[in-house]
Amino acid sequence: MCGILAVLGVGDVSLAKRSRIIELSRRLRHRGPDWSGLHSYEDCYLAHQRLAIVDPTSGDQPLYNEDKTVVVTVNGEIYNHEELKAKLSSHKFQTGSDCEVIAHLYEEYGEEFVDMLDGMFSFVLLDTRDKSFITARDAIGICPLYMGWGLDGSVWFSSEMKALSDDCERFISFPPGHLYSSKTGSLRRWYNPPWFSESIPSAPYDPLLIRESFEKAVIKRLMTDVPFGVLLSGGLDSSLVASVVSRHLAETKVARQWGNKLHTFCIGLKGSPDLKAAKEVADYLGTVHHELHFTVQVCYLLFFLLYRGRNILKYYSLTKSQEGIDALEEVIYHVETYDVTTIRASTPMFLMSRKIKSLGVKMVLSGEGSDEIFGGYLYFHKAPNKKEFHEETCRKIKALHLYDCLRANKSTSAWGLEARVPFLDKNFINVAMDMDPECKMIRRDLGRIEKWVLRNAFDDEEKPYLPKHILYRQKEQFSDGVGYSWIDGLKDHANEHVSDSMMMNASFVYPENTPTTKEAYYYRTVFEKFYPKNAARLTVPGGPSVACSTAKAVEWDAAWSKLLDPSGRAALGVHDAAYEDTPEKAPASMVDPVTEDVFRPAHVESLVPAAAV
Repeated sequence: MCGILAVLGVGDVSLAKRSRIIELSRRLRHRGPDWSGLHSYEDCYLAHQRLAIVDPTSGDQPLYNEDKTVVVTVNGEIYNHEELKAKLSSHKFQTGSDCEVIAHLYEEYGEEFVDMLDGMFSFVLLDTRDKSFITARDAIGICPLYMGWGLDGSVWFSSEMKALSDDCERFISFPPGHLYSSKTGSLRRWYNPPWFSESIPSAPYDPLLIRESFEKAVIKRLMTDVPFGVLLSGGLDSSLVASVVSRHLAETKVARQWGNKLHTFCIGLKGSPDLKAAKEVADYLGTVHHELHFTVQVCYLLFFLLYRGRNILKYYSLTKSQEGIDALEEVIYHVETYDVTTIRASTPMFLMSRKIKSLGVKMVLSGEGSDEIFGGYLYFHKAPNKKEFHEETCRKIKALHLYDCLRANKSTSAWGLEARVPFLDKNFINVAMDMDPECKMIRRDLGRIEKWVLRNAFDDEEKPYLPKHILYRQKEQFSDGVGYSWIDGLKDHANEHVSDSMMMNASFVYPENTPTTKEAYYYRTVFEKFYPKNAARLTVPGGPSVACSTAKAVEWDAAWSKLLDPSGRAALGVHDAAYEDTPEKAPASMVDPVTEDVFRPAHVESLVPAAAV
């Protein structure tokens, strides 16, 4: 991933302003540590921080047409750039960059070329001949983009909020599948697939079509001139990505450059469900597997002190290695959200990305998007009918740019690592969303668990893609699969920092998206430290959710309104490790006889020295 910053129509064209834009662009350097570029034309500036994946030697940005009258700064990958270049035979290309094709397509087709692009992208294009400009974001919002307005009348665009939040009076998250044109001064949606209307499709289930379209989506994302790998959690989605890559790697250009041995990566607490399943998949596929561990937080120490002849129960916490908790503030700074689910899942991904980059890998494939397309979250078990099932999948896909896409992109880009997501391929989404949603419905009476249509499509008896029990493994949300004690530890950490009185006044302190738990309150305080403006708060979605549902789906089960937690374990009666309907009363021995507070010990790894007692 790269970082882009464009400022157009500034009121001040002094050297100081140019220096300020360079300074702000440096805030995006983590996204593109390989090279920096800046093009200025009168009162317009296009800056770029490059992560070199395709054509590392000559693809520095900004990019131009032949006479440099059209300038473009791009974050993303255009997978069909060779096919598009073939349609532009009269044009002369100056680099091997897949993104240069955007400047030439604009010359040939004007503003109407964006739907021709097959890839993930956000870009700003300046036509110096009339000083007009256009900005566009990919169909689903895989690549982040923000738009802002300065008091001097300038218009700003940035890959991340941190580069424009200080200098813009107002800013928004640029909507996915949209284009902004300075000629009209307005946004318009360029991505208009049939499923967007949420009308119920009727095409029959075709498992071979599902399989073939997904394999094509994976293969096209092997376009790289640098080492790559696959994020492998051991769940269905990432395991299928790894399996397809393993089958086709030998026939690709990247195998000739870097070898045909696939590298896979997994992170979790020791003994977590994901680590075990990922190791089994890696062994089955024969990958070079890298297992990474992280720790949660403090371990609790319990002992008695003699004070004036009384035994008084005391709690002590000894700080141990706690990478997860220590990284929280940095994670929130990078992912730019206070959404609970996103932060829970971003932290292990953030830690893993740093390790991956240290091994020389610059690009990874990941499994985001499948649960939204196929209704894979456990709360879909309670969908009352196919109409509501389908409408919920549509809502989930439309919101991906605020949740999983944001997490996958910014958690990895924080360390100069690019994440590609084959499930969000435009053609694959069209195939999967054109299917009669009755086929996707979870039917225990027919032996159909969540995402049965996808599992069945890859259930090949002759040439198995995966071991059977992995292919039919129950859904684990990433923040759960890394280890259940991760979420429990986060809640304990928040309880130490947020008091009951703070929660009582939460609606007055945070009237927008008021936090309803101490964990949410804690994340909000960290977020506001970095991004204090109201415009920043409004870029984060809100509303009730259970097991990652939308607010509408909470209505499917009356019991969910009493347990609004985004963890998959909140899907009562569905998850194998679901929360209990009512919390158990703590045993008397675990209650402080003075304060009557419940003591919740973690594993104690060592006792205090005898001298301390």
